[in-house]
Amino acid sequence: MNRPLALASVAVALAAADTYVVVLVLPDMMASVGLAVDQLQRAAPVVSGFLLGYVAMLPLIGRLADVRGRLPVLVACLLVLALGSLVTGAAYDLPAMVAGRLLQGLGAGGLVPATLALVADGYPAERRGLPLGVVGAVQELGSVLGPLYAAVVLAVAPWQAIFGVNLLVALLLAAALSATAPLSTTSPLSATSPLSAEESPGQPFWRRVAETVTPRRDPFGLLLLLAGVAALVLTMAAPPPLTADVTLGLAFVPLAGDSRWLSPLGLVTVALGAGLVARCLTSRRPLVDLRGWTAAAREADLPGATLLALALGGVVLAFASADPEVSLLSPAGPWLLAGSALCALLLWRHTRTAPAPLVPRGALAARAATGALLVSLFAGAALVAALVDVPLFARVTVDPGSQVAAALVLVRFLVALPAGALLGGWLVRRVPARWLTAAGMLLATAGFWWMSTWGLQSLAHPSSTVPLVGAGLGFGLAIAPVNVSLLASTPSPVHGVASALLVVARMVGMLVGISALTTIGLRRYYAVQAALPAPADVCASGTQCASYTRLLKLAGLEQLQTVFVGAAVCAAVAAVLGAVLLVPTGMRTTASGTLPS
Repeated sequence: MNRPLALASVAVALAAADTYVVVLVLPDMMASVGLAVDQLQRAAPVVSGFLLGYVAMLPLIGRLADVRGRLPVLVACLLVLALGSLVTGAAYDLPAMVAGRLLQGLGAGGLVPATLALVADGYPAERRGLPLGVVGAVQELGSVLGPLYAAVVLAVAPWQAIFGVNLLVALLLAAALSATAPLSTTSPLSATSPLSAEESPGQPFWRRVAETVTPRRDPFGLLLLLAGVAALVLTMAAPPPLTADVTLGLAFVPLAGDSRWLSPLGLVTVALGAGLVARCLTSRRPLVDLRGWTAAAREADLPGATLLALALGGVVLAFASADPEVSLLSPAGPWLLAGSALCALLLWRHTRTAPAPLVPRGALAARAATGALLVSLFAGAALVAALVDVPLFARVTVDPGSQVAAALVLVRFLVALPAGALLGGWLVRRVPARWLTAAGMLLATAGFWWMSTWGLQSLAHPSSTVPLVGAGLGFGLAIAPVNVSLLASTPSPVHGVASALLVVARMVGMLVGISALTTIGLRRYYAVQAALPAPADVCASGTQCASYTRLLKLAGLEQLQTVFVGAAVCAAVAAVLGAVLLVPTGMRTTASGTLPS
């Protein structure tokens, strides 16, 4: 594995850890903005904001990786992730925190498709299995390490330190990736990409690559950036020693209303930000090449990307903000889904008529490409049941209310995921991708079916580890063959956007899956609860007793068992789709590029 790919893999692990770190620190984050623990629904935008940034803009970022280059997009995503970490760590109210998480999701989401495309650029189709398995393994490993890393930091520092570490690591990775440009492989050349400029005689290719990822030297722009970041931190943090000072404190007093951004310091921050943007747009050698990125966004089909982002955003908000105890969708869910359907219809029409659409016509025509997206969708729906309901099962049966006990049970599943990803990457050169995917998802199906038979004492037996490890291995086994099938069945110039759509399919599957499966499980719980005898018929005292509490627990177990059955069905559907659709695809060469035959 070359150095840029190794660094990109570490960045993917960082993004995965950042995705799951909020699971542990959310109560502390809520308290810092004045929300009580029982106001979890008000804090939902902290989670849905991250998901919105992660999912909605992924296709555009993936297409930018095709148009402008893999490394420039990786570096840009890391810088956005760093900015989001800064804003989240300095957040003083809920809107600021949601804005920070939105930026973090935007940066984190773009790292995965760019890295997958980087693998496709650097390895021939027959050798991609293992590096794709490695990328999948480090991504799943990040989800394991995220909560553990958060717990370690929280033991010695406040929650803001977690995002401070994220900021530092993201900046270091961005700098390291920029420095490895001579060793990199890049995307196909395009009309607006800096890589497509005419090469000067004697100018080596690696120098042109370096020019696309190395920050331009602009001392004045750098000064504006540093001053703006300092003003931003001071405005958001409002350090008591400064605000309490008779003279310095005047800079923090709003000139109108009560918003910090209307204080003298807040207005200076806004002015510095506007000045930096103007400088980058007008300078001959800007710190950030905004003109180049704007041109690349236009070439990537900004109108189409906007329509797709609106469609995906509606789906995310419709399901992520839902309360399954009340409804499958959020209160505004039907309207959001109607808006998403309208945007999808407009996108379909736009794609048919645009000269260069976001997803080029015919790019996903191969059966294996469609199959990879469908397998990812149903695998995501099944996967989320393990991530959410296995810990719930542990809390009900092992140690009620114990986060540690629940985490220790889930770790058995999570540790098997990266191991399965590595094994799948190794096997995909020896076993056809369709059968390896089917085998992995059938193994996950068997694991969930076994979990659906668990009782109150099941987790006390060592045998409970078998379905957890089996399901984790199964999901891991399917990662590399699905990615290999997608990249082998799509032309090289669209590997970025194709990989982005694969990630989107999995995330949408997880969102819809958790909402749908939880709703189905709750309906089963309410049906069982309605059939229970009255407490007076069970308890000698006429009130609730241990025997009646046990009956309620059994009703709760039926809810979770129903969810596990639903997850098994989703995994089985993914297995069938993989076996039927992930067939090898021949590629034909045309004047416009290599397309599926």
